[in-house]
Amino acid sequence: MSSDLRMNGVRMARAEGVTADSYTENLIGTLLAIFGNLLVSISVSIQKQSHVTLAGNKDPRQYYYTKTWWSGLMLMVLGEGALFVSYAFAPLSLIAPLNAVSVISSSILGFLFLREKWKAQEFLKRYILTFLGCALTAGGTYLFVTFGPNSHEKLNAENIVKHVIGWPFLLYLLLGIITFCLVLYFYKQRNANYLVLILLLVALLGSVTVITVKAVSGMIVLSILGPLQLSYPIFYVMFVCMVATIVFQASFLAQASHLYDSSLIACVNYIFCTTFAIVAGAIFYQEFNHEDVLHICMFLLGCAICFFGVFLITKSKRKVKAFEPYVTMDMAKGIPTIHNKGWAVQPDYNGSFSYGALENNDSVAPVPLPVDQELSVSPSPVSPYQPSELKKD
Repeated sequence: MSSDLRMNGVRMARAEGVTADSYTENLIGTLLAIFGNLLVSISVSIQKQSHVTLAGNKDPRQYYYTKTWWSGLMLMVLGEGALFVSYAFAPLSLIAPLNAVSVISSSILGFLFLREKWKAQEFLKRYILTFLGCALTAGGTYLFVTFGPNSHEKLNAENIVKHVIGWPFLLYLLLGIITFCLVLYFYKQRNANYLVLILLLVALLGSVTVITVKAVSGMIVLSILGPLQLSYPIFYVMFVCMVATIVFQASFLAQASHLYDSSLIACVNYIFCTTFAIVAGAIFYQEFNHEDVLHICMFLLGCAICFFGVFLITKSKRKVKAFEPYVTMDMAKGIPTIHNKGWAVQPDYNGSFSYGALENNDSVAPVPLPVDQELSVSPSPVSPYQPSELKKD
């Protein structure tokens, strides 16, 4: 009897130790993922600011000659490195939804970088959805981090091989390949250039990407802390699959960016990739096997709230206007010139004669201007354009 009690006590102690280690590793992975997403969003904003500054100052230098762009690149490398390491410490289903942190920080940074002045009513009308979306996303993040899976195994080569040859993953892989081929057929052969189909291809590839990223990251970290894992062939198989799926994902995302708005792509891509990543983590790494129904439901509720919050954030983003022709006046020669190509945003009035977009006051569609040449009016002794006829934008 006493020996049974001792054995039960040892088992409980071991379980408590594993739970404590799991909580510690989850905390480390979560903090690394949050830190990495913050750095990535900051780096993107810094690099974008570098491009805008060069364009605004008409600097002839290339962007890679500026210190600002290189500092942004270094922050991006550091952030991606933190994200890569985070997969080795926390469950895949917990790390994948944390990309919402990048959406929140990008929205806040975009708001801080704005140079425009708005009235109170216009400000609230324009940004109320963004603030509401950030609040919902933050609340959803708290829910799925709190109720996310706690079990996490050491990713050595033996465990990874066991998961790869397991029937749940083989069945999931078979269904994923069939779905991918069907969607790719409709996209390529039937010219079904729908955003849902393109991002479904990205998400299917992304589910394999996150599985391989977690495996490669876990084996590298375990090789540093313990026995060497890089000598096993499964490491290089996972590494090749990781690189290949990342390359194809980037290709499909580039194709989607040519057809659809970036805000819509960001929203749908986050929802699809997060959903498939959670499913992949649940099937391959069996992350929800030791979780009860309440924790799973609260975790899914947090993810759903995050999805809705990201939708509100991306919905309220300002869309870039297409280029519109505008007129400038050379004060030295008195030559009005029609510009029909260039930057998407026309220059503001800054002391020179820039009159904004050409307007059609007769409610008739404006005549399209030729793209291959820039129309200009030859100088004449008497200019047909009187100052009273010119309008400021």
